[in-house]
Amino acid sequence: MSTVPLETFLIDHLRGRAGSADPVAVARAFQAATQPENPDPEAWHRHLSAVRRMALRLAGEGQVEILRKGKPVAPAQARGVIRLRLAPETVTPESTTPECTAGDAP
Repeated sequence: MSTVPLETFLIDHLRGRAGSADPVAVARAFQAATQPENPDPEAWHRHLSAVRRMALRLAGEGQVEILRKGKPVAPAQARGVIRLRLAPETVTPESTTPECTAGDAP
């Protein structure tokens, strides 16, 4: 059994995606990664609430965006069907550093 914390797994899972992710898909992937020997196909259910709570916390910290109908919403409005994605600042932190081009050199 893996001991990867859910927070680390959630951020890594979102980082590996081009778009957004359904919390159910994250819970299923977390179950498969942490308990691959568990034959119960519905075992991911026990992780779903924790995934949603973690997403709410990370959204409050500005690391994750919660989407409803494709638009970001505040954590307090995250009800019903939601999707998750990394907040723009956390997607590619190195992209915020300006690159020096040959014309910029002194």
